[in-house]
Amino acid sequence: MHHFMILLWSLAALCQGAVFKTGPLDPFMAEAEFVNSIVTTWKAGPNFAGYSRQDVKRLMGVLTPTPEEFRLPPKTHNLGASDIPDSFDSRDKWKQCSSLNEIRDQGACGSCWAFGAVESMTDRLCIMRGVNSRISAENLATCCTSCGEGCNGGYPGAAWRYFKRTGIVTGGPYNSSKGCQPYKIPACDHHVVGRLKPCTGDDPTPKCVHKCIPSYNISYKDDLHFGENAYSIPNNVSLIQAEIMTFGPVEAAFTVYSDFPPYKSGVYKHETGSVLGGHAVKILGWGVENGVDYWLVANSWNTDWGDKGFFKILRGKNECGIEEAITAGQPAMQ
Repeated sequence: MHHFMILLWSLAALCQGAVFKTGPLDPFMAEAEFVNSIVTTWKAGPNFAGYSRQDVKRLMGVLTPTPEEFRLPPKTHNLGASDIPDSFDSRDKWKQCSSLNEIRDQGACGSCWAFGAVESMTDRLCIMRGVNSRISAENLATCCTSCGEGCNGGYPGAAWRYFKRTGIVTGGPYNSSKGCQPYKIPACDHHVVGRLKPCTGDDPTPKCVHKCIPSYNISYKDDLHFGENAYSIPNNVSLIQAEIMTFGPVEAAFTVYSDFPPYKSGVYKHETGSVLGGHAVKILGWGVENGVDYWLVANSWNTDWGDKGFFKILRGKNECGIEEAITAGQPAMQ
């Protein structure tokens, strides 16, 4: 029935220009039209106009199933449910950490597994150690060969284990010249076609190098930051919340269906469409919107996607598996 409705709405949009009146068609137009036609908790829009489903599918870089060696030991908290507030936003609690407000861009590369990790590591480095440096997605994605296949996907648990055992240097976004190893893959357009490099194709994984850019005056070895530990959080809402409000954002992985790419606002829950793959993100808080519990999440598809790069997803129902794949760790003292 869903597929039949999608077809009808797709044809209607083509005939009437209902949503996408100008520019190339969005490959997820049918899903967006269907979501906006039913009573649900969120709204969709044209996020990937001009690109193919395969282009977007390549951004889903969490490999499954997770090998046993990358399954991190579980961690629990003593906080009770009564100690947890109805809403929480890491950006409000730790205002001194500017990284909490940032949205990174993985480009045309399936390195989300690395981005969800280094974003959380960066925030925690500031929150717990007072260090306002950006952990390098470039260094993790290119040098952790045991983590997976770089732009072709990887395992979040392996990323945190690598942080603990090997260490990761600093590095800002593409073309920033910030840190030891800035990201080498260009940022790309997910919505405003023509402003940046199109998110088409799949960029090859850059070569791993154990040195910093010439303009950085700290050696590679001296710039390495390490994790004190690496662990998973059990599939329990209160435990996940306790972890975030105590130590900072966590990395989460979830299954992406084809109705997720056109997300624009509201609390996402899967309504229609097929599986595109596994995706890693950063959870930084939670709240309630119109009576619906949600997680507050940062994506790595630039600020032109979704709600300025962020999105909300249903909390408490393990929506798309997001509550059963939480990884984190604490930065070590340098």
